[in-house]
Amino acid sequence: MKKPYALRLMAICAMMTALAVVLNRFCSIHTAGWTIGFAFVPVAMTAILYGPAAAAVVGGLADLVGALLFPFGPYFPGFTATAALMGAVYGWFLYREKVRFFPHMLLPALINNLILGLVVNTLWVSILYGSRTYWGWFVYRLPEYAILIPVNLILLPVLLRLAEQLKKYR
Repeated sequence: MKKPYALRLMAICAMMTALAVVLNRFCSIHTAGWTIGFAFVPVAMTAILYGPAAAAVVGGLADLVGALLFPFGPYFPGFTATAALMGAVYGWFLYREKVRFFPHMLLPALINNLILGLVVNTLWVSILYGSRTYWGWFVYRLPEYAILIPVNLILLPVLLRLAEQLKKYR
């Protein structure tokens, strides 16, 4: 990897991380146990343009920086690991020449929102707050993901078209 490319990649990842922090901490709807917002957009765009490793770094750093600078509660590393894994999932499916709705857009939206978001992050919430009612949190968080999955599926094709335009200037 050439040095100018590495520096450019680091700068773009830093900007995407900052954008994800702003979108998550200041432009999202937060309730106890719920977050509805567009913080996945910079992570998904990084995944489309630069692949799973860069998207994992952006997702993980955005969660870490956001939690340390603008906390909503105590820091829990499980959320950071899950955020990094979500970025990697987007990268595994979206970093390719030809992207189709199924499996390249539908599967990462379902994996990230249902498995990592609903199942794993609900586990972290129940551990963090000392709750023995995992299923109570699970049911409480179901409407959040009923909203987020369609939002993902609407925005991913838009991001792919935008990425096609941006790839011309790399």
